[in-house]
Amino acid sequence: MRRVFNDASLQKTFDRKGYVQTPFLDARQVRSLKQAYFDTLGHSGGSLLAAEADFKSSSEITYEFTFIDRNPAYKRLVFDILTAALDGPQRQLLDDYRPIIANFIHKKPDGGEVPLHQNWAFVDERRCTSVSIWCPLVDSCEANGTLQFVEGSHKRFGEMRGPMVPWELSQIQREIIDEHLAPAQDIAAGQAVVLDDSIVHYSNINRTEGLRLAIQLILVPREEATIHFHMNPHENRNVVEKLEVDLEFFMNFHPWKKPEHFKHLATLPYQQNFLGVDEFKARLRQPPFDAPAGEPSR
Repeated sequence: MRRVFNDASLQKTFDRKGYVQTPFLDARQVRSLKQAYFDTLGHSGGSLLAAEADFKSSSEITYEFTFIDRNPAYKRLVFDILTAALDGPQRQLLDDYRPIIANFIHKKPDGGEVPLHQNWAFVDERRCTSVSIWCPLVDSCEANGTLQFVEGSHKRFGEMRGPMVPWELSQIQREIIDEHLAPAQDIAAGQAVVLDDSIVHYSNINRTEGLRLAIQLILVPREEATIHFHMNPHENRNVVEKLEVDLEFFMNFHPWKKPEHFKHLATLPYQQNFLGVDEFKARLRQPPFDAPAGEPSR
């Protein structure tokens, strides 16, 4: 498996837990990016909605997230600002990765829960790993909704992950949150959490009156093709399309509409299967899906 980090000790922790916490930005960089959020916010077009694509979503999005903004020019502006600012730090940290998505993530007081989930699959995860760098621009804690993880859950669930593909853990989310999340950790502004995009994670509401602002950069190995899994539930719930996509795809597409004009790689059979708690626990104990045959659990 291709390595993620330049540092061997970070790689070892990441392989075991599915994420690491590490210093990333200094105080000046944090102040600059915080100001950039407010300076660019006037260009936002507001959030895209599932209902616009005739898709019924089970949850309402209550946080601001650049990726689902309806103004592609704003998304591109934020991408350019964040990738330029983070280029040096991420190159020091990661082994030749390139960014594909950049976000400001803002939670208003008494809102902003990000439900238990895995990020979408962006690469062939049997070959390599895509990562998210999540970095708060204010001190992050349990009260304002920091990240929490199911440690060791990476590469064990939902190999075909996309916005329209049913998630096999969706019916036991409450049980996982109550019984399997690692305790919330305080993360100082400028510290980064680098997570495997396949890890199961969660972020609670902001129960403070203060600013809760973070940035996210999603990156893939430079040499790897970027993919997207799409299901059209109105046509066929028994197949998932695997597409090869590029940076323009993420700038312009609607998460709940069928992507067009991108390379079709495969049509894959799909059987809907929702796990119970016992199956979830058993899967956690098994080797990850990218492990060579016969390899023990991490």
